[in-house]
Amino acid sequence: MTKFESLQIVRVYQDIDRHKTDFRMLVDRLWPRGISKNSLKLDYWAKELAPSTELRKWYDHQVDRFDLFRDRYLAELANADLSVTIGILTKQTACDRLLLLTATKDIEHSSATVLGEFLVAKLL
Repeated sequence: MTKFESLQIVRVYQDIDRHKTDFRMLVDRLWPRGISKNSLKLDYWAKELAPSTELRKWYDHQVDRFDLFRDRYLAELANADLSVTIGILTKQTACDRLLLLTATKDIEHSSATVLGEFLVAKLL
């Protein structure tokens, strides 16, 4: 399995320099407002890795629900068929850094952070 040297979570609204060794993956289910598809320069949009619509709406970015959200989201990931996405990621032999792109304002309490932890266990 390919191992990325690092994983970084970045807001789509930040100006991040793109390096040839980056793999840029949007991890939100919904496309970010005000961002054109050409300007984001994605390698992959992993909608299937985002929390379910029901879980996302229930959480509603309420920080007091984050621990329970994290547990429920990890359960969704554990029960999901991630073979296509994991296959795409493991084929990135020329990529050193995995960038998880998200539109959320509070990265610390976001699905992207939970997903990052999950992927680190799988890929790093």
